[in-house]
Amino acid sequence: MRISVSSDMDEPVARLLVGELRRRGHEVREHGALRPGADAQWAVCSEAAAQDVAQGAADQAVVCCWTGTGASIAANKVPGVRAALCTDAATAEGARRWNDANVLALSLRLTSAAVLTEILDAWFAAEPSRDPEDVRNVARVGRLDAVRLGS
Repeated sequence: MRISVSSDMDEPVARLLVGELRRRGHEVREHGALRPGADAQWAVCSEAAAQDVAQGAADQAVVCCWTGTGASIAANKVPGVRAALCTDAATAEGARRWNDANVLALSLRLTSAAVLTEILDAWFAAEPSRDPEDVRNVARVGRLDAVRLGS
């Protein structure tokens, strides 16, 4: 899978994330502080990773900032992106299952190595729900993007 990763700081957990994704066999595209010379502002690098997903250059993305909040807000401004701030495995599993989230947002402050592994395990193990109510909710979110774009 092609995964874009952004971080506004070159923190150990961000480097661990990149390494873990590669260890799992994913192709990783780095943004922000993870790529020398790139703009590391959280809004800029999170948008870049989210744009990769929206444009099909990546299948999913992981966006990181100190709290994860700013990264998730910026990513969610990109039409077609459903970013979820996850601080534990249960939230990550639910975000993939019920929300068909395609961008994982992480807090550099709260995410330990052990928690990171648990979140990634849950995120990649979960499949989007086929329950009609869940499908309708995700479709409604997609229509919100169309409204925002003036379609």
